[in-house]
Amino acid sequence: MTTTSAGSEPSPTPLCELVGVKKNYPLGDLIVHAVKGVDVRIYAGEFTAFAGPSGSGKSTLLNLVGCLDRQSEGQVYIEGRDVATLSDTELGDVRARRIGFIFQSFNLIPVLTAYENVELALRLAGLVRKGHKERVEEALRSVGLADYMGRRPAQLSGGQQQRVAIARALVKTPALIIADEPTANLDSKNGAAILDLMKSMNADNGTTFLFSTHDPMVMERARRIIHLQDGQITGDERRDLTNPSPSGASVAPHGA
Repeated sequence: MTTTSAGSEPSPTPLCELVGVKKNYPLGDLIVHAVKGVDVRIYAGEFTAFAGPSGSGKSTLLNLVGCLDRQSEGQVYIEGRDVATLSDTELGDVRARRIGFIFQSFNLIPVLTAYENVELALRLAGLVRKGHKERVEEALRSVGLADYMGRRPAQLSGGQQQRVAIARALVKTPALIIADEPTANLDSKNGAAILDLMKSMNADNGTTFLFSTHDPMVMERARRIIHLQDGQITGDERRDLTNPSPSGASVAPHGA
């Protein structure tokens, strides 16, 4: 099995680990088994996608990794901490400080400018202190929005709004950035540009990205694809994107 390329080589300790994780939801008199006994490790520096059709469990897994939901069974570890042992306040602190979120619908606050939307992430994390203004400005410059800091979301294109969302996720310097279908509301040109931006941040800064997707553009750029079907992992593919030939990728069945 190939490993990720230099600059994103996994560290020995997982950034995130799921062990025997199940997630069930009540639906009337029925129980929906959204995730069925998943075991997976995500390492620092990875550019990884949970891929599968609608209903495969990929967004549910992202919610569990992002501490937005709690598992029904099994263990979820973030930076070695068992999230089941954390209080709601502690989980909130993990979300605010250690995890950045990029949503398909952008989730920007309409009455705030691009600058204020990014700054809010620091305020919620308790990270507003001397030098935070420069930190916000640098985050927006890094996504190509130096000239748009004073604009509100309605004054920005879809691609620009997603760039604000990326800056908002990055400004906290989180351990992990979670992106749920980040290209779903973008045209192909803007989608490709956003993905290439995130890929360059991963390569240049070692920023860890974890996606959910069924978009071929995302899967083409991911260095690791975890395939899901009916709440279970059906394959774990590590790809060397410096070698586009078929020998540059290997797929291991779950548990191999």
